[in-house]
Amino acid sequence: MKKVLTAALLMTAPFMANAGADFVKGDKTFAGEAELGATLTTGNTDTSSYKGRLNFKHELGDWENQYLLEGLYKEDTGAVTAKRYLAGAQGNYKMNDRSYWFANANYEVDPFTGYDYTLSGATGYGHRLLDTSKTFLDVEIGPGYIYQRLDSEQALLEGTDSNDSVVAHGVINFETEITETSKFQQRFVADYGEKLDARSETSLTANIIGALAMKFAIIVRYNSEPLDDKKSTDTETNMTLLYSF
Repeated sequence: MKKVLTAALLMTAPFMANAGADFVKGDKTFAGEAELGATLTTGNTDTSSYKGRLNFKHELGDWENQYLLEGLYKEDTGAVTAKRYLAGAQGNYKMNDRSYWFANANYEVDPFTGYDYTLSGATGYGHRLLDTSKTFLDVEIGPGYIYQRLDSEQALLEGTDSNDSVVAHGVINFETEITETSKFQQRFVADYGEKLDARSETSLTANIIGALAMKFAIIVRYNSEPLDDKKSTDTETNMTLLYSF
């Protein structure tokens, strides 16, 4: 089942997206955002932190496509304390101005969770509940699948080298303009099967000049059944520069 579902999800990758009548603003059919943040300290304490994200949007007829690359890396006195990489894509086929069918696929590497990698995907129905010139609210729901490959240490403790589960996948995505140069975003994603995996991202973005903006974000990840000696909740607070093109 895993191989069949994975192949089906990868076939949708060229058509990935996020819904909305004005998905790519203006007359363009392609747009993107590049996000970068870094923190360095030296002296009595040597620490470094790097956060990067590339987010691309593409309109292709009745398809609205979105592709995401994201990375986080932290060191403290020579020891790696965080390392996370994510590649994802989502595609929506517009049935009308408000409703769409979606399909997505994600690949994540986060060795601090005890997994070598996580592969997930889902498909289902999405609807824009609220749509004004300054605010939108999207909801999505449908079946999904998660496959997680355990690292060698956790595989020995758990007596298996992988976990997989069919899940119920849900998304709430809200965005509103506070002023002409600032906006607030809230995104919540949940996958419920044999356990609950959830992710919340709350962010505030303010333009500095032209296409350059400052972004403040708080990200919370929750796993209802973490592996041995792992915590259920991870939090991440970022201040980054954001360039739109």
